[in-house]
Amino acid sequence: MNSAEQASHTEHVSAEVVVELESCAAQDAHAVFSALRTSFSSDRSADDVPEEMSGPGATVWTSTFDVSEIKEQAEPGRLTAPVLLSAQGGYWAVDQLTKALGPAFVVHVLGMAAGDQEKEVELRLESR
Repeated sequence: MNSAEQASHTEHVSAEVVVELESCAAQDAHAVFSALRTSFSSDRSADDVPEEMSGPGATVWTSTFDVSEIKEQAEPGRLTAPVLLSAQGGYWAVDQLTKALGPAFVVHVLGMAAGDQEKEVELRLESR
């Protein structure tokens, strides 16, 4: 592949990652999303703080991040309990998001499902 083909190929690679957090405290969801917003652009603003919902069932928080450019490295974050995070997107994009979480939290990869163009990774995050 020549450089023109590589540039064209890079433009078609999706840089968006959908992140889901489930069954965690609202303040922990806020800590994770804040760390990710420090590094990447998001579909949610900084003042969009997760809130607990009453009723049966688990609350799931979702946000989409554009990982094409890292703005800055997130500082170590504090969580009240480990957080399970599911990230879905292109291979490169999910890897970028996972790497960016490293400075903020201890990251454990629990599992991965791979497809033709995308992958989904399940992570457990803990305080640094």
